[in-house]
Amino acid sequence: MIRKLPFIFLLLCLGSCGVSKKTASPFHKDPIKITVAASSNVPAETTAIEADKALEKPRGIADEVIHTALLFSGVPYRFGGHTKNGMDCSGLLFTSFKEHDINLPRISHEMADEGKRIKIKEVTKGDLLFFKTGGGKINHVGLVVAVEGDDIKFIHSTTSRGVIVSSLREGYWNYAFVKATRIL
Repeated sequence: MIRKLPFIFLLLCLGSCGVSKKTASPFHKDPIKITVAASSNVPAETTAIEADKALEKPRGIADEVIHTALLFSGVPYRFGGHTKNGMDCSGLLFTSFKEHDINLPRISHEMADEGKRIKIKEVTKGDLLFFKTGGGKINHVGLVVAVEGDDIKFIHSTTSRGVIVSSLREGYWNYAFVKATRIL
């Protein structure tokens, strides 16, 4: 068991490495397409979403917040950041919600105390997903951008890849998942 601890630690540190992305600048003229390439345990037919669909004329506040968050796709990770120059996971959500006059705490574990806790089967676009990726308290947050059957896609900022869309079906994120809340 002791010999396995460094390996487990390495897996936790590199948890977002199983995710690849296609991104475009928020200022790019072509439609933005975001692809979620998950680990091999996620069927290929469930791994792609077209952000241009989400970027169509927003139909409600959830779509508007998602639209804003998707504009940051590809922005690099920066601890404490909340601009297109770099942002962390809570900075992405803080900025995306604030753009629509919805105030959230700036830190992910404080965001987790906001809104109404919901069951994973009740999750819809615009809900928040919270994770423990190490340590004892919630330290990561993502925004649900699509629910496709039993697959939940969420946008977040990872230390290794910046702002990307991932699937909750990916082993790492599924394992680290703690709870979901509804703000909107």
